[in-house]
Amino acid sequence: MSSLKAIAIDWIRENEERIIELCDKIWEYAELGLMEYKSSKILSDELEKHGFKVDRGVAGMPTAFIASYGEGKPIIGIIGEYDALPGLSQKKVPYREPLEPGKPGHGCGHNIYGASGAAASIAIRYAMDKGKIQGTIRFYGCPAEENFGGKVFMVREGLFNDVDAVIGHHPGSTNGVSLASTLAFNSVRFHFYGKSSHAGGSPERGRSALDAVELMNIGVNYLREHIIQDARIHYIVERGGDQPNIVPAYARSWYYIRAPERDQLDEIYEWVLDIAKGAAMMTRTSLEVEFIQGCYNLIQNRTIAEIIIQNMREIGTPKYDQEELKFAEEISKTIFSSRDEKIAMLKASKRPDWDKLVDKLIDDGVPDPSGEGGISHGSTDLADVSWQTPTVEFSTAAWVLGTPGHSWQAAAQSGVGLGHKSAIFGAKVIASTVLDLLTRKDLLAKAKDEHRARIGDRKYKSPLPADHKPPIRFWEER
Repeated sequence: MSSLKAIAIDWIRENEERIIELCDKIWEYAELGLMEYKSSKILSDELEKHGFKVDRGVAGMPTAFIASYGEGKPIIGIIGEYDALPGLSQKKVPYREPLEPGKPGHGCGHNIYGASGAAASIAIRYAMDKGKIQGTIRFYGCPAEENFGGKVFMVREGLFNDVDAVIGHHPGSTNGVSLASTLAFNSVRFHFYGKSSHAGGSPERGRSALDAVELMNIGVNYLREHIIQDARIHYIVERGGDQPNIVPAYARSWYYIRAPERDQLDEIYEWVLDIAKGAAMMTRTSLEVEFIQGCYNLIQNRTIAEIIIQNMREIGTPKYDQEELKFAEEISKTIFSSRDEKIAMLKASKRPDWDKLVDKLIDDGVPDPSGEGGISHGSTDLADVSWQTPTVEFSTAAWVLGTPGHSWQAAAQSGVGLGHKSAIFGAKVIASTVLDLLTRKDLLAKAKDEHRARIGDRKYKSPLPADHKPPIRFWEER
């Protein structure tokens, strides 16, 4: 390990209690996207305390910020997320028990994501000073990854235009880097407006907005037969009326539409819009389309991925005490009903050497980067960053094997020792990798060459309508 990396890792080790405190505070705040006022403040204040220049409220989002340290090139970005998910409030116990029923919770571990990125940034700052390293590090405080794609607004504002590379750390149930892409994505609401009437006495005078929602859903479900296999369409009905004897004058659905490439998504999206218009015509209701979020598919970078893996192996995966292992064991019982079920999950994950994990609770290995040419069927606004500059997001094990993301199990583990050790490990890996990128010109040049080759002649165009602004009041108006 280089002396610079040792300086950064020593700082992280010496400040573990504070890093865990940051992690736990954000876990307790559990704020929804674009409402992360306390979470963004605690991180931005911490970075400012350590000498970072902080620009708050960037890209029209009060909870977005950029914290910078150093000067000149190269400029390396570090991502931090801190938004929670609705309805996943959870106590720090290995069984389902909300802190406050119906309230948000960190079911994707973004409390870890924010804390590890900020801690690594500060550790790098001290290593840069002691080593007299030229360059700039930027911590991007990114709100609303789960719901509104905060990074897409930041990209549209040009906030990543001069960055040479970007690193992110997302907690999960494995250690490593996937080279699979993600799905391009649109989030959109369909508002139907009809006319109320007595559903028993004078139904002929009503125009049911709920009928329009249902007919649209039926049309989209028939559409599934005629779209590419890797596309995804899913929805909820947010509003469907007030009671059965009133013809619903207003109804609303919320759709996610995904596909491997942006042009494929655009084609499917236009078809869905036509179906919505047809449903309105059939029911003689009116339609309003509310675009919420859009993002691209992820461009991976093997060059940086391999350096991350080298650093993960050099640092070594965390060790767990008996209390942590007992918690993990109890959580695992809520996920799998049999050993065969666990084997099926591991096999489906396509993780290298998955068979060696069957009898383990927690992933303690670091496999080579894998998944090249494959597709992860989720989506992330980090994808839009990856079209601007070489970008890699790696994972460290914060949860027992098989833990589903966006679950109460993930929320519980993100607030205890398993999550804390993921944050510390992740911070060390970020710090080591960024120091490699700052000091090895050959590595950064190779990553940039790969990035250009992967994009080829494709052009990035913001998926957001020109007049689209961050929906700051979304949760208040829902």
